[in-house]
Amino acid sequence: ADMWRAVAAIAASAPARVLCRAPPPLQPSPRRRAVSVAVSPAAGLADERVETRVAGLGPGQPVTLRAVAADERGCLFQSCAHYRADGRGELHLGTDASHGGDYTGVEPMGLFWSLAPAGMEKPYQRLVPRSTGTPMKVEMLVHEGHSQPGAIPGPVVAKAEVERWFTAPGVRRIRLKEGGVRGSLFLPPGDGPFPGVIDMYGDEGGLIEFRSSLLATHGFAALSLPYFDFEDLPKVMKEFKLEYFEEAARFLQRHPKVKGPGVGVIGTGKGAELGLSMITFLPEVVAAVSVSGCSSNTVADLHYGDMTLPGLRFDMNKVSVSDTGVFDTFEALDDPTNPANSPCTIPIEKAEGHFLLVVGEDDRMWKSSLYAELAIRRLRQHGKENFELLSYPGAGHRIDPPSTPFCQVAMDRVLGVPVLGGGESKAHAHAQEHSWGKIQEFLHLHLG
Repeated sequence: ADMWRAVAAIAASAPARVLCRAPPPLQPSPRRRAVSVAVSPAAGLADERVETRVAGLGPGQPVTLRAVAADERGCLFQSCAHYRADGRGELHLGTDASHGGDYTGVEPMGLFWSLAPAGMEKPYQRLVPRSTGTPMKVEMLVHEGHSQPGAIPGPVVAKAEVERWFTAPGVRRIRLKEGGVRGSLFLPPGDGPFPGVIDMYGDEGGLIEFRSSLLATHGFAALSLPYFDFEDLPKVMKEFKLEYFEEAARFLQRHPKVKGPGVGVIGTGKGAELGLSMITFLPEVVAAVSVSGCSSNTVADLHYGDMTLPGLRFDMNKVSVSDTGVFDTFEALDDPTNPANSPCTIPIEKAEGHFLLVVGEDDRMWKSSLYAELAIRRLRQHGKENFELLSYPGAGHRIDPPSTPFCQVAMDRVLGVPVLGGGESKAHAHAQEHSWGKIQEFLHLHLG
């Protein structure tokens, strides 16, 4: 809490005025009541909306609302928006529009999804929790006047702190070292059994848990499954054996807290593509959510018994670099429609289960809209309608749970350079909120 107070103090161009919520004894009443900002709930789940209200302003008074947060490494993120009080000197972010700053319009969660590295920080960093056991703390500040993003804001007239939790009370996190399988299993409170879901991310590697822990708060037994660059798993994406993923699916399917007979998988990027291979070849997997995935195997060869799906390759000569040094990989992946690349195609028509394909139409990482079209065409050619498509105009590559801060360009962990993910912040934020509900509906429908 001391750190947040210090941040607020540094950010203000003048010391914040000392405000009294009640007049001191034996003093005349102030002409105007103190300004206050209330955020409800003050502590809640990170994928849920909050209500933000400001009271005690003058009628029509211009103010800048700012949100400030820090990640586990101490990197500072902030956002701001311009508002005017109504005739009663009040503001409600659920009904009042922002007129400038990091977004415009009525956006109740705009200050959260527009959080970006502060000016003094390295750019292109994501605000993603590395630990699910502690909340992300966000300080909400009300400043006098309208100040532009990056400029020194006016004096602070009110502030409040919000806690955004990635796990609910009673959710259990069990670190796994089960045979060859690594990761974390999140179990909802209660006896269960619960629908089981395997959760995987992309080529950044390692263990990413926040989506799994949120799924567990919504009633799923969620296995956060790393597949390289974690503990004794392979360090790089050279080749994969589907037997590793089969072992994970069987472990989850047989867990006493998991409903049968089948389990689901949700993946983003490379994780989505692996999920498509899992539902295709593994009878244990009966539902797959592919977020910005490819319908061919990419980069690393995938082996299963005597079978091998070679990986489509990236041609680094087709990567373009902007004047600011941002890499655009949109054209770099080999063309999956080229007949020479047909051995890389995942034969998803063999799957008995159901697919939910989630894509952003402005994904610049690769052509996920095209890959979804190819997947649907392949299924329909084989007389199958076992799929749903959620396609979002203006959304970029990494469609995460709601209010996850939008990051159009992110530092690539493997390449060590900033890579364009695409998307426009408001459209991407709306895609995250809408798809999250649909993903849960899909998984409940097909897993019970």
